[in-house]
Amino acid sequence: MPHDVSLIATIAVGFALAFPFGFIAHRLRLPPLVGYLMAGVAMGRFIPGFTADGALTGQLAEIGVMLLMFGVGLHFSPGDLMAVRQIAIPGAIVQILIVTAIGTGLAMWWGWKLGAALVLGLSLSVASTVVLLKALEERNGVATPDGRIAVGWLIVEDLVMVLMLVLLPAFAEVLGGRAEASAGHPSELGLFTTLGVTLLKVISFVVLALLLGPRVMPWLLRQVARTGSRELFTLCLLAVALGIAFGSARLFGVSFALGAFFAGVVLNESDLSHRAAANTLPLQDAFAVLFFLSVGMLFDPTVLITQPSRIAAVLALILVGKSLTALLLVLLLGYPLSSALLAAAALAQIGEFSFILGGLGVAYHLLPSDGLSLILAGALLSISLNPLVFAATDVLVRRARKVAWLKHQLETKRAGVLTRLEERLQAAHAAAAAKTAAHKSYSPEELAARFPLFAKLTPEQRETVSLHFKPRAATPGERLIRVGDKADVVYFISEGDVEVIVGERKVKMGPGDFFGEMAFLSGQPRSADVTALDFCKLLTLSQRDFRELLRRYPGLRGPISEVAQVRSETNLEAKERPHGKVARTD
Repeated sequence: MPHDVSLIATIAVGFALAFPFGFIAHRLRLPPLVGYLMAGVAMGRFIPGFTADGALTGQLAEIGVMLLMFGVGLHFSPGDLMAVRQIAIPGAIVQILIVTAIGTGLAMWWGWKLGAALVLGLSLSVASTVVLLKALEERNGVATPDGRIAVGWLIVEDLVMVLMLVLLPAFAEVLGGRAEASAGHPSELGLFTTLGVTLLKVISFVVLALLLGPRVMPWLLRQVARTGSRELFTLCLLAVALGIAFGSARLFGVSFALGAFFAGVVLNESDLSHRAAANTLPLQDAFAVLFFLSVGMLFDPTVLITQPSRIAAVLALILVGKSLTALLLVLLLGYPLSSALLAAAALAQIGEFSFILGGLGVAYHLLPSDGLSLILAGALLSISLNPLVFAATDVLVRRARKVAWLKHQLETKRAGVLTRLEERLQAAHAAAAAKTAAHKSYSPEELAARFPLFAKLTPEQRETVSLHFKPRAATPGERLIRVGDKADVVYFISEGDVEVIVGERKVKMGPGDFFGEMAFLSGQPRSADVTALDFCKLLTLSQRDFRELLRRYPGLRGPISEVAQVRSETNLEAKERPHGKVARTD
């Protein structure tokens, strides 16, 4: 029977156009999002041909924003931010204030109202973290102190923009916009009362999320993961991300973006956060494309002809105003010229938060449609020119280091601050490494080196041993070994966790551990139950292959006898003690 296919057409045509445009952008060494925006322009009402359903695309874009913010929360690293807090926090906040003031003044000089001017200024003050990370990855600069400063700076900008997304609706009517009529808007309660109610709701939501979330959500993820169903695990993540976003908007009046961000922050505390990020990444990518398409659909290309001077002014503020502001702030904070120039290049563009804020301004009738077109034009041009800005930065750094007094004043004398920063970053990295050590994935060669029986073999011999390993996957809840089973293989854990049960005692093992070797060596039946707690990647070594290795390396027989004797005695002592630990497992 006939039915409406607007949604199918919007998604199908959107993806069909986004792919070639994104591919062309990549070939031109530009971020793919430039191509996605251009695909959106092609689908918009300003270009003849297929015109997508704006209402449907807007709702799909809202899901994209939620998943995008959920991903930001999942990858939010308080440790890295605290390591660069002395420069990132004051620098980002002051830079936002200065650029917002300049942008607001510029728009008011054009004759815009205060609300529209303020939205434009805020949209031009924040750079794209996605674009920056791509630029740093191409330069192998993400892990450098200068790269960490730039990333930390943009994280602070993102957090400030999240706050702006919360406050803008409360100020919409006061700034000349129009919000949906409901109890609690300024027209009924007054500005300060409304602002107080808004902040109270936000604080209540944040406190509730941070108090209950880390206790409930990781437990929920673990229970779902134990089912062994990847579909249920992914569905749980979507339910948490979208459910918290929607529920927080309904119950606390906060934006979908803020709710999704804190959903990610809460799940970041789970030891399954790495799998949560991996499982939701394809969905984030797909809906992010729809978000950029929807933004591109709002762009009126005629603005390039009708308002070239305003576009030039917006571009100058992004490329020159923001960059010079960052350059001076970093130098004033006592950091070297090279750090200041990298921060300046990092901020010479705008991206996803500018689109979100501009779209919210249009929704609340604060920003005119041509204002959003100016933001989009500034984004497209600045992102396209950003690689050239980084190249110019490299040239300036090289030339500055050739001038003796400049190098001494702005590099050598300031090197100590970077050394101290690097120490803080190393401490933060060590703490993060300790947290994620359980998620390390070991190669066959590394596992062979960790196995005591193979420890004395040469690297070449261990490489030969690793060729006998066979891969094995396990899902959460899968029983790998049962008591009484025949001991036919020994297991090596490459990734994931397992639980070993001997009687009433339980032992958790993770990547790099091995189990089942005692019964394997003795030929006796299994004496323990072993169950996968996570999605595990294992390597196994069969008795047949092991006998072949003994024939090839007779020197293994001595260590085998010693290890078997020691571990038999240890396990016997453990069984005699009521609360003794199991040394190894069968």
